[in-house]
Amino acid sequence: MSVVAGLVRLLRRTKSAAPDAFAAFIAARGAYLAQKTVLDYCAVKLGVNWHNALHDPVFTTPLTACRWRTYLVAQGDVAAMAESWLRPHAPDPALLVPPLAAIVTSAIATVGVPEAFAPEAEAATAAILPKLARLQLGPTHEPTTLPLDSAPVLLATLPIHPDLRKGENVSILGALRMHLVSAHQDMQREFDPAALAAALVARQP
Repeated sequence: MSVVAGLVRLLRRTKSAAPDAFAAFIAARGAYLAQKTVLDYCAVKLGVNWHNALHDPVFTTPLTACRWRTYLVAQGDVAAMAESWLRPHAPDPALLVPPLAAIVTSAIATVGVPEAFAPEAEAATAAILPKLARLQLGPTHEPTTLPLDSAPVLLATLPIHPDLRKGENVSILGALRMHLVSAHQDMQREFDPAALAAALVARQP
């Protein structure tokens, strides 16, 4: 009975409408989306050589570049997922764009992007507001159909030569998509969309 009671309490837990908690969620899931996809694939691909490769700059240098470049774009993808979820609950959806863009900008500004990737970080933050505004010109997307700008970046920067991953792109991008779907499920469990949309709109940057 204790297990059932625990599940009931979980289901009845009050959902958050706090913009700060939501900003922390977006920042964390953007990082997770990129890092988990890249590291899991490389670890599986290299198998028993994985731990040795982590000490080899020939591998770790492009691995670091892949992780950062994918992350910078993935933050925008997670924000786009959130925009699509919140849009039906906002009387004026256009007012969601500035606070969501500000969340991404803050996440990237505070994560400690290495100097080598600073120009790409600036480009990513500059692109997020027009990206969200552009998405609002079309219908909302489920996380299973949302276009992912991080997908081509991931495939272009993976530190595994394309000749060694022929036929694997579907699996690689499937993992990326799976982590986005998981983030969407957690977002639904943790946040009240109508109250959160109102709180974000009221807190214009």
